[in-house]
Amino acid sequence: MRGWFFKLRPADTITALFSLLLLLLTAFFYNKIPSAGYLILIYASLIFFQMILVYLSRLNSFLTLTRDIIFPVISVLIIFDSLGLVVHNVNPHDLDYLLIRLDYLIFGLYPTVAAERFINPVLTDVLQIAYSSYYFLPIILGVALKIKKRHEDFEKSLFFILLCFYLSYVGYILFPALGPRYAMDHLHENALGGFLVSRPIQDILNLLEGVKRDAFPSGHTGIALTVLYLAYKYARSLFWIMSAPVTLLIVATVYCRYHYAVDVIGGVLLTVVTIAAGEVYYKLHSRHDRLTIQQD
Repeated sequence: MRGWFFKLRPADTITALFSLLLLLLTAFFYNKIPSAGYLILIYASLIFFQMILVYLSRLNSFLTLTRDIIFPVISVLIIFDSLGLVVHNVNPHDLDYLLIRLDYLIFGLYPTVAAERFINPVLTDVLQIAYSSYYFLPIILGVALKIKKRHEDFEKSLFFILLCFYLSYVGYILFPALGPRYAMDHLHENALGGFLVSRPIQDILNLLEGVKRDAFPSGHTGIALTVLYLAYKYARSLFWIMSAPVTLLIVATVYCRYHYAVDVIGGVLLTVVTIAAGEVYYKLHSRHDRLTIQQD
C-alpha cells in the first residue's frame, strides 16, 4: 500500500487524499449536512476520476492535459463550491468577532474602515482587477512551464499550488468567518463605487463564490505568494511580471473588504506552511524513488 501510494504523482495524491478527507468528514456529520449523500458522491467521483486519469493520461496528449491542468482546476472549483454546504454545518461558530478584535489589537484601528479615506473609483477598479488575477496566476505559471517543457518543475508547482488551496480550505473549516464585507458592513460609511469594471467583477465573484465563510486565512494571499515563490524558482521573468499584480492583490484583499488584515497575515503563514510541508513531502517522495530504483 505504501509503495503504491508513493508511485502516484504528489499532485494526484493530494487531491485524492483531500477528497477522501472531505468524504469522511461529510459521512461523520451526515445528519447535519444538507445533501450529504450528494457531496459524498461528488468527493468519491473526484477520487475515482483522479485515479482513472493516472492511468489514462498516457494514452494521448489531451488526457495528459486533462490530468495536468483541466482536472486540477475543476477539482479545486468543485471542492471550494462544496464548502458552502460543509463549513457552517460542521463548525457553526463564526469567528469574525475574534478576527476584528485581533485587527484592532495589532493595528489600533479597523483596517477596512481606515482604508475608506483612500477610496477612489479608478483605484477600486484597478484593485478589483488585481484581486481577480488570483484565478489566473496559477494557470499562467502552469502553462508557461508546460510551454518550456519544464515537466518536473511543473509537477512540483502543481503539487504546491494544490496543497495551498486545500490547506486554505482546512482553515475555512477550522476558523469560519464571513469577512468584513458582511460582519462590518455597519461600520463602513462609504460604498466601494468603481468607475467601469468594479461592479461587474463584484457581481461575478458573488455569483461564483457565494457565501463560504472563507475569510481566514486569505487564500488569495496564500495562493498568490505561493505562485510568486514558484515563479521565482522556475520562471524568473514571470516572477517580475507577476510581482506588481500580486502586491496589488494583497492590498485589494483589505481595501475591497474581502478580508481582515489578520487574514492576510494568515495567508502569509499559509504560504510558509505550504512551502515547508511541500518540501518535506517531496524529499520523502524522492527518497522513496531512489530506494525503489536501487532495489530494481
